[in-house]
Amino acid sequence: MYLVCGEALFDFFSANDAGAPASQVNYKAIAGGSPFNVAVGLRRLGVESALFTGLSTDYLGRRLQQVLVNEGVNTQFAHDFDAPTTLAMVAVGANGSPHYSFRGEGCADRQLSLAHLPVLGPEVRGLHVGSFSLVVQPVADTLLALVQRESGKRLISLDPNVRLNPQPDIELWRSRIATLVRYADLIKVSDEDLNLLYPDRDPQEVIDGWLEHRCQLVFLTRGGQGATAFSRQHGVWSLPACPVTIADTVGAGDTFQAALIAWLTEHNLDSVEAVNSLEREHIDSMLAFAMGAAALTCGRNGPDLPYREQLN
Repeated sequence: MYLVCGEALFDFFSANDAGAPASQVNYKAIAGGSPFNVAVGLRRLGVESALFTGLSTDYLGRRLQQVLVNEGVNTQFAHDFDAPTTLAMVAVGANGSPHYSFRGEGCADRQLSLAHLPVLGPEVRGLHVGSFSLVVQPVADTLLALVQRESGKRLISLDPNVRLNPQPDIELWRSRIATLVRYADLIKVSDEDLNLLYPDRDPQEVIDGWLEHRCQLVFLTRGGQGATAFSRQHGVWSLPACPVTIADTVGAGDTFQAALIAWLTEHNLDSVEAVNSLEREHIDSMLAFAMGAAALTCGRNGPDLPYREQLN
């Protein structure tokens, strides 16, 4: 089982027809949040997953819980709170990239405190953390404590997935990511994230710094330019993007992340020791699998992550 940690929310997409009157604004609500998507994506790819999050006792929170149950995600690490559900208003740009505006202050997915830290059994093979739950309190310090406690014992993966709307303090993001990379075994980061975090630094310089800690492997996603693997043992190389007609890119990064973990699990390489000893051909296969999965999501509207039988 992989334990994914962080926010669970509803994305609201504008569903208006081009010819609809300006006074009529219709929205389509989709369960989401980056960690939520990764947990669902893992299950669709055949990997047992659980979500460590806070869920509201309101109507939307119960809907989130039902989606998790329907998708087969284990909810034993989800905690109920009498607080609202986080909402994200999503506008999709002309190139298919999403722009978010969050309504999350005081909401349920932020309420996890140190008192909620779970006891993990041997069935939990690894942890994944990412997105704005890393920098909003009290959940941010809770996830940091969990990662610090479990680092070296279970595989730890990290995706910064920077979102400045819920937390605009970029220095806080930089500080927290700089701390977390010291405990992660596997990092996935987008070129957009790096540009926000370190606009004046070369991406390879930043990633080389991350690889000086315990991390052995970093994947840099670059949208239509493909993706690059940075391996402490095997160097740096890239693969081109898969051909796809883009509907939007919502959920593509989460799909990529879930596919990395799923590939490791399928090949019985989802441990600290195994990731540290991956051969270049392993990493190549892993990267190609993740890129193929993300391409499928880009061809669909919203975070509609693929199932294992849809991938070669």
